[in-house]
Amino acid sequence: MNETTIIKTSNLVKRYRGRAAVENLNLNITKGEIYGFLGPNGAGKTTTIRMLLGLITPTSGNIEVFGQNLRKNKLQILRKVGSLVESPSYYGHLSAVDNLEVIRRILDAPKSRIPEVLRIVSLMGEEKRPVKGFSLGMKQRLGIAAALLGNPELLILDEPTNGLDPSGIQEIRSLIKSLPGEQGITVMVSSHLLSEIEQMAGTVGIIRQGQMVYQDSIVNLQQQAAGEMRLAVSEPEAAMFLANRRGCEGVLQDGRLVVSRMSDARVALLVKELVENGHAIYRVEERRQSLEDFFLQVVGREQS
Repeated sequence: MNETTIIKTSNLVKRYRGRAAVENLNLNITKGEIYGFLGPNGAGKTTTIRMLLGLITPTSGNIEVFGQNLRKNKLQILRKVGSLVESPSYYGHLSAVDNLEVIRRILDAPKSRIPEVLRIVSLMGEEKRPVKGFSLGMKQRLGIAAALLGNPELLILDEPTNGLDPSGIQEIRSLIKSLPGEQGITVMVSSHLLSEIEQMAGTVGIIRQGQMVYQDSIVNLQQQAAGEMRLAVSEPEAAMFLANRRGCEGVLQDGRLVVSRMSDARVALLVKELVENGHAIYRVEERRQSLEDFFLQVVGREQS
């Protein structure tokens, strides 16, 4: 395994009564990145995360975390992992500090760690209030603070923005984005919302019916979801032949020349050549396929 790889799964399978919740899943998460684990509800995200945390046992396959086999080195690995799966647990009548103190004693973390994590999640000034008076976003941040108490190298978050209002989503998103750079933590965050993953993660893995159907950088995802260039020209058919000779894969739609999306330099060159060959250019417009549409194509509309 590459020394920068934090999580690697090989043909990971989890079956319940013969039904595969996760099937032949191959995850690859590198050090210092935010990895977005994306898929519709029921796709197998939480099942995968529970296997990564040793909460359930895989039916077959292998999990390596920090270059070690999870089954053989479970306790050693989990000491360096923080997690928030579904909703955080807390004692409503206790303050944020007292809730963290309970967990700190279990982890045997230094007392100085409590103000440190409260600062990281921006709860300083609210730390002595009973948690039952916290907003949902504040409770989520407290849950992340608890996950950070043990000073983990890896943080796994399952749907951390679920149910939050736009302000709370922004708070959690900003917090997650700050963790790799400011705390040196690798983050795996699951969501069913592509828009959220797009704004946080550098790499995305898309899961459908327990199977990985896409795993690459967000940049490459955006490029694959790129749309097309539409040109209104005086002689569309002749313009199409010229575009094809230049390797631009042009087709005619509604009397317009349509080519796959290109760099600005290639568009300028195509327009220049069309003009030089006697074509009048009336309009050039770009039509982008939204990432949401691309996501629906990948996972299947019936799964969304």
